[in-house]
Amino acid sequence: MKTTRFFIKIFLLFVCLIAVQTTAHGQQKPIATSWDDVAKAAAKDTTKPPPARKKIKSYQSVINKSFKSQFGLFAVHKAKDTVYFEIPDSILHRDIMLINRLNKVSGGYDMYAGEELDERTIQFEKGVDSTIRIRYDLVISEADSTNDIYKAVVNSNVNPVAATFPIVAYGKDSKSYVIDVSKFLKEKSMVNNINGRTGLGAQANIASMKDFNIESIHVYPINVEISISKNMDPKGPQSGPSKSGDPLSMESHTSFIALPKVPMQRRYFDPRVGYFADFFNTYADDQQKSEERDFILRWRLEPRDEDIVKWKKGELVEPKHPIVIYIDPAAPKQWRPYLISGINDWQKAFEQAGFKNAIIGKEWPENDTTMHIDDARYSMLNYFASDVANAYGPNIHDPRSGEIIQTHIGWYHNVMSILHDWYLIQASATDPQARKAKFDTELMGQLIRFVSSHEVGHTLGLRHNFGSSSQTPVDSLRSKHYLDLHGHTASIMDYARFNYVAQPQDRIPQYDLFPRIGEYDKWAIEWGYKSSGATSFEEDKKLQRKLIVDRTSKNRRLWFGDGERKRFDPRSQMEDLGDDAAKASTYGIKNLQRILPNLPAWTYEEGGINENLESIYKSLTDQYFRYMGHVLKNVGGVNYTIKSEEQSGPLYVPVSKAMQREAMQFFNKQLFDTPYWLINKKVVNRINLPESPNFVEDVQVRVLNSLMDIGRINKLIANMKQFGNNAYNVNEYITTLHQGIWRELKNNREVKVDSYRRNLQKSYWGAMLEILSANDAASSETDASSLLKADVLLLQSQIRQAIPRVQDPLTLYHLKDLQNRIKHALEDKRSL
Repeated sequence: MKTTRFFIKIFLLFVCLIAVQTTAHGQQKPIATSWDDVAKAAAKDTTKPPPARKKIKSYQSVINKSFKSQFGLFAVHKAKDTVYFEIPDSILHRDIMLINRLNKVSGGYDMYAGEELDERTIQFEKGVDSTIRIRYDLVISEADSTNDIYKAVVNSNVNPVAATFPIVAYGKDSKSYVIDVSKFLKEKSMVNNINGRTGLGAQANIASMKDFNIESIHVYPINVEISISKNMDPKGPQSGPSKSGDPLSMESHTSFIALPKVPMQRRYFDPRVGYFADFFNTYADDQQKSEERDFILRWRLEPRDEDIVKWKKGELVEPKHPIVIYIDPAAPKQWRPYLISGINDWQKAFEQAGFKNAIIGKEWPENDTTMHIDDARYSMLNYFASDVANAYGPNIHDPRSGEIIQTHIGWYHNVMSILHDWYLIQASATDPQARKAKFDTELMGQLIRFVSSHEVGHTLGLRHNFGSSSQTPVDSLRSKHYLDLHGHTASIMDYARFNYVAQPQDRIPQYDLFPRIGEYDKWAIEWGYKSSGATSFEEDKKLQRKLIVDRTSKNRRLWFGDGERKRFDPRSQMEDLGDDAAKASTYGIKNLQRILPNLPAWTYEEGGINENLESIYKSLTDQYFRYMGHVLKNVGGVNYTIKSEEQSGPLYVPVSKAMQREAMQFFNKQLFDTPYWLINKKVVNRINLPESPNFVEDVQVRVLNSLMDIGRINKLIANMKQFGNNAYNVNEYITTLHQGIWRELKNNREVKVDSYRRNLQKSYWGAMLEILSANDAASSETDASSLLKADVLLLQSQIRQAIPRVQDPLTLYHLKDLQNRIKHALEDKRSL
């Protein structure tokens, strides 16, 4: 599901680090060079208020009886439209996360209540001339203050001042500062900001904000929550849901939440385990180049003080602060148990990391007046009344350490529609319960549970592992014994939806058709959350790297395949299954052939007018096309496996020749040999007008054009240069493709080519001519040009020999047309 929203950061965000570490801030505050110093600095308050001036009023004259006061992280005093913050000394220079979320919004702007609008890390500081300033903490570099280069880092990384407030009064104990934020809360500022990369930010004219009104203020021990309504205009007269330029009304919610005084110890990022990460650059005098220090995002799980000894002995203990995720009370009651089960399923994974009951899903206690959904201390699964078929699992983390402090999982109501279609198309051949237009509550609930688990995995810091399913042998996907032990993929973080390989005769139970938390997921949680016993970042890094080599070398199912940044590796694809794409797709197509004739009955709803049939047929053809893409990725493909420098063997190896030959045979049999079964008249005559090209023609030409693409041919040539005899020979490739497309011309019998094959053959010539007539170096200055020119001459000879054996008029016109095209191309030097 969707994980690329603006607040999910994969090596892209600035890292904010407090100056009580070895961080370079251009500010006068204590500098520490160890975690012990951090703890001491955090516990020590050396700030003294400046002497009172006449212009600064007394506390009693400012905060009088007309004000309602709330006390917590900092005090907030409000009387009608006047709002004061009272900032204590104790939070000066503390890193505070400022998070803006959506509370309410006009419909049609692609965002829903609970979604994030913007986030910042800020610090309050005592400014000159009796002021309080807010700075953005945007530091992306750090250096030890004892190094000379520290001066350069300081001068190049001054945090910008975002706002300045005159001190109105000192607190009663002279250790706090009262500032007037009334105007600040009612103008375009950080508390009303909307990130332009959000759906709302892309459509709304943020500069037009007006009509601000403070709806509520709640103050808690470590956070302050403020809701503000406002109006604005869409970006243009033809934008917005009505396309009429109607104004947009919304209410946003701002959380000021204090980050821990002592940041959690970082765990370094390793690309062999799939975690989201942040980074910063470190500088030191003894370096010969700067170092990028990457660290993963994870929750802080620590044993309770009384359990530390047990924990160190390897006994399961409960964490001091478990991860608790509440279900939005807007979620329909029948789905809440399944959403909670998807959360609690991760408990087994955390047990491998040494913690029991580490993560808990709960219904929101609607009758508990002491709890408020706007309280940033609570994590939520927000349920959106939306026709979007999706879900996503974000998190908010401490940018200094990677500690995840909060999540608001986004759950769109219409995700059930795509779950229904996926399961019917991929599993109805083997599961009779999937043969319905509307699933039973239990089946849909289990599908919801699987998606819930997947999205929760993201909130725990885990990225997609698109390579996981490739570590399962295809034949094992038909074995109940194997599936009971391992499931059809080792990671629920893969996009391996349902077991489409299993055949009806295999009698695979429903349980083994679903994804579930697997061996990789448990390993990844163990690697990220289990203590290594190290007392420093560098020691932890060394131990964790050794652990990766030890564990992954013994179990192939622990492999992480990064299909988001290493997209060239055919093992790391979305929606695929097994270690052999051609074989798995062949089984998948057999099931589609079983399913298609039954679609009118399986999609029937009384009073319907074939909407379900049309939608499901589209899903079936999409699935078929997906199989083509899975196999196509192997042709000219290269596998990439990260290894440490101590491990032997290459990192890059070509896809085996046998697998690439199998891929070519797959296309000849399953695609280029016209798949008439896809054009089932009992189905298409109820939902489609005749069109040209139809689906079969379209997919045939699209795959052929991809196979004939100059980039793919040159990739095969490059593989031969680098890998020698281990690579698939490009001449064999061209010959095999030619034979598959022009097979009618080879025999000595009557030549007859059907309409689909005629279209395919014309497309072959068109793709070839496009390459040979191109003037770019990729087309004309490689062996590809020579190979294809030889293929043109072979084709010309075959057509000339075939024409006398043709009796069918359309075949004859087709071949003579091609003969004429080739002749003119050969005569025209500009073409070839």
